[in-house]
Amino acid sequence: MNRDTVTILGLTALWTLIVAAAGALVLWKCRRRSLRITMIVVAVAPMVAALAAVLQSVRAMFISAHDSLVVLWTLAFSALLGLAMSVVLAHWISTGSRDVGRRLRHLGTSYDAPASASTPTVPAELAALTDELEATRVKLAASHLREKALEESRRELVAFLSHDLRTPLAGLRAVSEGLEDGVVDDVPGALRQMRTTVDRMTGLVDDLFELSRLAAAPPPRRRTAVSLRELAEDVAGETCEHARAEGVLLTVSTPGDDDRLAVHGDADELTRAVTNLVDNAIRHTEPGGAVNLTVDRESDGRVRLAVTDGCGGIPDQDLERVFDVGWRGDAQRTPANGRGGLGLAIARGVVESHHGSIAVAGVPGGCTFEIDLPAG
Repeated sequence: MNRDTVTILGLTALWTLIVAAAGALVLWKCRRRSLRITMIVVAVAPMVAALAAVLQSVRAMFISAHDSLVVLWTLAFSALLGLAMSVVLAHWISTGSRDVGRRLRHLGTSYDAPASASTPTVPAELAALTDELEATRVKLAASHLREKALEESRRELVAFLSHDLRTPLAGLRAVSEGLEDGVVDDVPGALRQMRTTVDRMTGLVDDLFELSRLAAAPPPRRRTAVSLRELAEDVAGETCEHARAEGVLLTVSTPGDDDRLAVHGDADELTRAVTNLVDNAIRHTEPGGAVNLTVDRESDGRVRLAVTDGCGGIPDQDLERVFDVGWRGDAQRTPANGRGGLGLAIARGVVESHHGSIAVAGVPGGCTFEIDLPAG
């Protein structure tokens, strides 16, 4: 390498360092400015360094005037091209950054979709960030709706339970005052009435405790193989007197083969869930109507238990709420046993804890509640 080449390299390196230092200083001064300015500085700095090195070479007479003019024009056009492209790229990134910032500000005040849902032309990283923000907004909106529904359900539950507790408490107070004042002639009957009232309140407290236990997701109890065929028949035997007293015909339909329709679960919990469904069906079926309890195996091996009643039907807009805590729909569906309308909510909690699903659908003259459970 000759001396001229070493000198050219040295001058080029010197001017590169000088321009790099100046560019770093400008970047530091503009660190809180727009990203567009930063990108323009980054794009222009190499061109300035090259122009300075060429001019210095011309002054040192390492390059002829003609050659230097060609190089300078080439560098000038290259600088303009780099500047234009940096401006376009900076515009894309700045637009995308502002869109992300706008979405973040909007997300802090509302879960509704932004006024402009179109994504500007931005690099893939910013586009992915925008998509992630939109997905987060959708999840937060759904969570907010669930929270509002739960809060509304809690308020309804408190209102219903206050009524359900106030009535028996008022009755207990009246009977106890009558006994205390000696104005009650049938003392044994009054005591039986008090015991019945206490039993109703105890049942309500038990339902609340069970619902709280299911909501807390405790460690599962010991589970074994449970025959839904036998369970359905046992529940029908236990509730037949209730159905007879209400003037309702209760029937059980099972497959004709010897399939026990076994599932893996807790027999007590499943019995309570099915009993709640059957009691609910009997209570809301008009006298002379029928309630049918059906158990069968689906083609995929799952076991389905269905309870069909003659309640007259539930409005479509209320079908999604029948399993909410404390839901009653209207005055006609108010529980007559003072149990707070928790039976269906408990049934859903039990079924979901067994990795199953529960649903309701309208049928002519009534509704069908269906439980699907994985085979044991």
